Amino acid sequence: MPDAVSTGPEVVQPTSASDDVLRVEHLSKRFGPVTALRDISLHLRKGEVLGLLGDNGAGKSTLIKILSGFQKQDSGQMFLHGQPYEPKGVDDARSKGIDTVYQDLALIDELSVYHNLFLRRELVHKPLPFLANREMKLQARKALDEIGINIPRIDVAVARLSGGQRQAIAVARTVNGDADIILLDEPLAAMGAKEGSMILDLVARLKEEGKVSIIMILHNYVHVLQACDRVSMIQEGVIALDKPTAETSVEELTDIVVNEYRRAREETHAEAVQQQ
Repeated sequence: MPDAVSTGPEVVQPTSASDDVLRVEHLSKRFGPVTALRDISLHLRKGEVLGLLGDNGAGKSTLIKILSGFQKQDSGQMFLHGQPYEPKGVDDARSKGIDTVYQDLALIDELSVYHNLFLRRELVHKPLPFLANREMKLQARKALDEIGINIPRIDVAVARLSGGQRQAIAVARTVNGDADIILLDEPLAAMGAKEGSMILDLVARLKEEGKVSIIMILHNYVHVLQACDRVSMIQEGVIALDKPTAETSVEELTDIVVNEYRRAREETHAEAVQQQ
């Protein structure tokens, strides 16, 4: 007789705080026969950096796309600053203060740093619709300096910059666009230690200012403990862990993932036995 299969992850129930800027309750999302999100509840406090963990296919990017207005959940509710939040699209979410930086950054390589900072919200002279390049340069330099991004020349094409600098520009664009909630989809992907440290330093400065709340999808547990105030882990479409980073460790996070793989192996073995 086959061994009993381990039960799935325990669902973390909805929680909240008095200074929450964003809260989601019991979100679910399916794509045909595939369940991407089964029962997701989480909250984000003002000025907080929340690390979002999970294996490939766990549903992290789906959750980010729902929060950013790119996709709509099948069920569940979202609240922004205590009010129901039902974005009609990405532009609507952005107008409400939620902006996203994806892995591809959405920068235009041929355009300059300052033109990318003002992409889709360019300043123009009136009544003639000519670009106000001088004003955009001044504002871009001020914006980069305020959040500590060292880019000597802002009139060069972003194609000439390093990966860390490009990621920093994408983050600066969201801050400069008056976003008070920033969603970062794997901001350190494919970066070396030096470039990654630039982004972690930027996140630390934003956290210290306390004006912006951030959700970051990360894979490196050391980075999570270094950069985030709290960590939520998605497993099998639910939040299986939600803790302040000061109350967890690399060992605990690793053990949770190891147990997830153990459950998957047991389930595969049980299915194979049943088919015999």
